Amino acid sequence: MDVDSTEAGGMSVCATPWAEPSDSVTTSDQPLPRPSLGAQLHYLRRLFTRPHQVLEEVNELHGPVVVLGAGPARLAIVGDPAAITDLFAEPTGSFRWKHKVNVLALWVGKDSILTSDGADHHRRRRALQAGFSRRRLNGWIPMILDATDTTIDRLIASLDEPAQTADLYPVGRTLVLDIVLRALCGPRLAHRAQEIDVLLQRGQDYIEGPAVRQFPHPFPMGRRHQVRQDRRAFDSIIDDEIARLRTAPDGDELNVLETLVTDGELTDAEIRDQMATLIAAGYDTASTTLAWVLLRAAATPGLWDRLASEADLALREIGSAAAPDHTTLAALDLADRTVRESLRLHPPGVFGVREAVVDVTAGGYRIPRHTLIAWSFHLAGRDPAYWPDPLRFDPDRHLDLTPEQAAHAKAAWVPFGGGARNCIGFALAQIELTLIVARLAQRLHLAPVDTTVPQATRRSRPEGGVPLHVTVR
Repeated sequence: MDVDSTEAGGMSVCATPWAEPSDSVTTSDQPLPRPSLGAQLHYLRRLFTRPHQVLEEVNELHGPVVVLGAGPARLAIVGDPAAITDLFAEPTGSFRWKHKVNVLALWVGKDSILTSDGADHHRRRRALQAGFSRRRLNGWIPMILDATDTTIDRLIASLDEPAQTADLYPVGRTLVLDIVLRALCGPRLAHRAQEIDVLLQRGQDYIEGPAVRQFPHPFPMGRRHQVRQDRRAFDSIIDDEIARLRTAPDGDELNVLETLVTDGELTDAEIRDQMATLIAAGYDTASTTLAWVLLRAAATPGLWDRLASEADLALREIGSAAAPDHTTLAALDLADRTVRESLRLHPPGVFGVREAVVDVTAGGYRIPRHTLIAWSFHLAGRDPAYWPDPLRFDPDRHLDLTPEQAAHAKAAWVPFGGGARNCIGFALAQIELTLIVARLAQRLHLAPVDTTVPQATRRSRPEGGVPLHVTVR
């Protein structure tokens, strides 16, 4: 799941972002290319089971901007970075996020920023924005390193010998959930991570399942009913914490939940939906990205050793009295570029979906209103017109860019979206991933079990987990 928002630490919204444009918008742009009827049916049947392969096939045979289906089942695929830039430049009122195929509402709720439009979305996003200020992001740095050290200590203790093979995917997911809960809710809820993990995972499994099994029904049976029960259990956890914070606030300036409760801009129901959204999205996307970063960095000759050397210089000794801060993060340039390169090739999702409520133009093509638009960060990150040798994993491609290269990278590197509804947690994700990778490189040597790049699952995770040779440095 992706959480939409403005850039962390600032507000970049239209003066009236909820204003609906006139339905009388006209354009002389050409209609969308359309494959043959048989090809469309073939693509639509496979799109939600093997989306990566389908998008690449459509792009190769028909181009990066095409339309599939018709009427209420009309879907426009947009993978050209220039066309995506056009979409991001549209007023937010040109689109609807509470559309007919947004199945996330079952877990995140009707008041989530993922399922909100217009003035409600603007108000909710504004309330959340303070939770991701630069001051707060910097304040989380020591916590992220401390959580990473604790995880590494446990991993080392679990090894039967100083060097062996381990699947680091579950290790990374546990670590990321711990960090997300500590940042968003404080240490008290972090102690309930295992319980929350079970609730989140069942909801995630249901949302990722076949669409035919997600038919809405009110009956107290089946997996949909279980997800509703899990969400009620999650709400109970959040409600208890809200009540406690109102009675005896901790005074923790880094606790996002406490900030929302103290500010009073959102109702309790809205706070619950935002916490369900932020925790689920931050947990799933960051852990998926960490999996790919570790696989690709370990398999790239010399890169893990370079990361270790950088970390040895940038990170203070474990247990040092001097706490790490933003200057520590600034010194981890290679780790940051490694994360960026992994996000380019393996974004934690394949496409984002929004519904056009007016005719819009993207890349010179007219997209009629009521069309579902699937804009693809997967295709944008692999476009050879923007990325030389696009399938090669090379963190140094992000180093010393010319103004033209920087403009190309800005247009085509969109794993967290863009415009007024880009991911609110993107800065936290980049910071935690950079610090985790650096600390792992400082303390462990990782080597690939297989240098073949694994296939991505439907939800973009690497098939087969993250098996790596682990050696204590």
